[in-house]
Amino acid sequence: MSSPSETLIERASAAPRALDAGEMAQLLSLTDPADLARLYAAARAVKLRECGKGVAVRGLVEAGNVCAKDCLYCGIRKSNRNVRRYSLEADEIAAAAAEVRDLGYASLVIQSGEIEGEAHTRFIEEVLRRIAPLDLGVTLSLGEQSEETYARWRAAGATRYLLRIETSNPELYARIHPAECDFKRRIECLAALRRTGYQVGTGVMCALPGQTAEDLARDIAFFGEIDADMIGMGPYIPHRDTPMGEHARFGEKGGIPDAEERLSLGLKMIAVTRLYLHDVNIAAATALQALAHDGRERGVAAGANVLMPNVTDVKRRRDYQLYAGKPCLDEAASMCRKCLDRRLASVGEELLYGQRGDSRHFAARARSDRTDP
Repeated sequence: MSSPSETLIERASAAPRALDAGEMAQLLSLTDPADLARLYAAARAVKLRECGKGVAVRGLVEAGNVCAKDCLYCGIRKSNRNVRRYSLEADEIAAAAAEVRDLGYASLVIQSGEIEGEAHTRFIEEVLRRIAPLDLGVTLSLGEQSEETYARWRAAGATRYLLRIETSNPELYARIHPAECDFKRRIECLAALRRTGYQVGTGVMCALPGQTAEDLARDIAFFGEIDADMIGMGPYIPHRDTPMGEHARFGEKGGIPDAEERLSLGLKMIAVTRLYLHDVNIAAATALQALAHDGRERGVAAGANVLMPNVTDVKRRRDYQLYAGKPCLDEAASMCRKCLDRRLASVGEELLYGQRGDSRHFAARARSDRTDP
């Protein structure tokens, strides 16, 4: 006879969105090694069936650490005076994009602190037009903007946008952000991205102080409610130069779980999200590797199908630390490629060179939209 968790896993594997939030919370609460192995294997099987073998790769360019926001968990928050600020020039971003192409990656992520304003909007437009001849898939992760700005960047060549919600619980969101950060605006920005034609990505942190399995289950349901195409999420790792990190307590009641527990929760989030949404793109976040040397590979084995190796010049990487313990600070992009090839082979996967790795969920919805009367 099947155990309760086996029954849930079998039902979730058979069809997307087959579980309710309570049932997902049960899976997120699993601790028995045999149960976890079964969960990860099922999620990997769904990934292989729905997305195929191989892992999509996006070269990550950290374009600048200047940020107008003061999020309580983030190492580049505007109030952190220990950060050496920088903003890459258009030539530097274009050179990094050319390196992405030369490495055989077909997609690029441009990420920075959140800045709004006409000058910044025009600058990103210029960058997008400069790199257009490289024929790369381009993901932007530049925070909250006006719908007009999103539309302008889309017209200039961006195809994907990642805007993490961090938590779909408004009360928890308020506890980890200053008062000027508006949860409702974050939600509206995700809707604006959908209206302007992007492949829309979002995601959350897990193992936040006070966060529950029920919170995380509702996060996964939220991904389905907004019909997200891409998911990027990872364990919370404190940064000492932040209000949350300064007083972080590990393994205590009301504190932060230890590293192994946070890693396990990150892997369970990948697996349960895969079992719930089936054909979306899910990234194995670098934060997993910050908690264990093989964290990213374990994320792929749990159902992730995207990796984002850093191609930022190594002299800038130490200045872009959202959390403590960021890996690969001194590793050149060419070294990282060789390392990733070896690491993925250890879990029976490989990088999909020369393929953009667009979201199959997005493609399916686009086909549906074209055929609807």
